Amino acid sequence: MVYDVIIIGGGPAGLTAGLYTSRGRLRSLLIEKAFTGGQVMTTEWIENYPGFEEGISGAELSQKMEKQAVRFGLEIIQGSVVNIVLNGRIKEITLEDNRQYEAKSIILATGSNPRLLKIKGEDTFRGRGVSYCATCDGAFFKNTKLAVIGGGDSAVEEGLFLTKFAETVYIIHRRDLLRAAKVVQERAFANPKIKFIWNSIPEKIEGDDRGVKSIHIKNIKTGEQSSLEV
Repeated sequence: MVYDVIIIGGGPAGLTAGLYTSRGRLRSLLIEKAFTGGQVMTTEWIENYPGFEEGISGAELSQKMEKQAVRFGLEIIQGSVVNIVLNGRIKEITLEDNRQYEAKSIILATGSNPRLLKIKGEDTFRGRGVSYCATCDGAFFKNTKLAVIGGGDSAVEEGLFLTKFAETVYIIHRRDLLRAAKVVQERAFANPKIKFIWNSIPEKIEGDDRGVKSIHIKNIKTGEQSSLEV
């Protein structure tokens, strides 16, 4: 069977593409390697998406997007694409388990990956204290001291979420002003569990067999270096 369209990626972009193509009565297949919704699925609460005046959880929004697209005939399968052949009128896609699919057109909606710090210890302690998803891993660190790197919406919102579990959340930012939306900033400044470390960057993450123990930071204005137990 040859599909009209195969969409690679099941985040909001992929699901939206599937909604449009399916409503256009094109035989459409969406391939997602993990779970539909993408990074939205790992977002606890979304307040800046139109149509939900009280906000909506990332998981629920993802489910609604999927159900809406499937309603119009979108087929969804799980798998990791390892090869695409674009020569000729019919395109060929091969998955990791050797399943193969054909389509007249292919839409790439492969999303993004977390931005890495690229410092010593980051890779060593990934999954053992270094995380890129507060909603995924925050509950593992109850009554502890945690550090969040960054000053944008993602960082501050993740920091606010972590206050549900942590004793203290340090937000380490290379500037002396946050880039997050004002309403998010107001919530962070009003939260007694959040402490800010300004004009600073992480340089090294240290720990032992049990996981992360500390993060070394440097003040980019004074050059002062310090170690923060987290």
